[in-house]
Amino acid sequence: MEGQDQTRGDEAQQEKQKQEAEDENVLQFLDSADTFLTLMDSLSSTLRQGWLELASARHSMGASRISSALFDLKLHSAATSLQVTQHDVGSMVKRPHFTLHKWSFPDDETCCSEEAKFNEDKLQKNANSPQLRHRGTSQFSELLEKSPTSDGSSLKIDNQIQKERSKSLSMFGTLVSPKLRAAQLSFETALETLIVIANMRSSMISAFDQIQKEMEDIKQ
Repeated sequence: MEGQDQTRGDEAQQEKQKQEAEDENVLQFLDSADTFLTLMDSLSSTLRQGWLELASARHSMGASRISSALFDLKLHSAATSLQVTQHDVGSMVKRPHFTLHKWSFPDDETCCSEEAKFNEDKLQKNANSPQLRHRGTSQFSELLEKSPTSDGSSLKIDNQIQKERSKSLSMFGTLVSPKLRAAQLSFETALETLIVIANMRSSMISAFDQIQKEMEDIKQ
């Protein structure tokens, strides 16, 4: 009798753990979907703001100074790259994870990847903030601008990024409109948001696949 009771207890414990795992996958899917929609709303707002700032800069500087004819069409090393790694989700399942390497140049490849990773983490935390979800529209760029630099390493990275940002705008002349710099920051934020969206979509698809697998196991 004791052996049977122990077996029943083990089975009940396993069933409970299985149910908890199923609930966790459902919650992860719903949370990822909610964050995905919030980030899409933020991306739309950021891009709209960037285009308006660019139009304002072109109006103040003149169409001849902000034109595709001024683009440097020579070959250059990529200033921004995307790294894709595979994260283990289960014994047989892997989920892609996207990492943005922004302003990574041959002479200092890692200096600004940390800043991009920091901004990505901030975007994801802001997307998960109940306060921002309640407001409906997420002002991620404002929150990123208010992020403090607490040590010398962060200041060095910030100085390097500012240098590279100014270099990329040098084709439009020495003195550029503040609106043009603001547009540059808006489009940078949009790019960072896209990476977070890609990771959220990957997490959402992975959770959905797990739920489907569990439903198929139940049917069988």
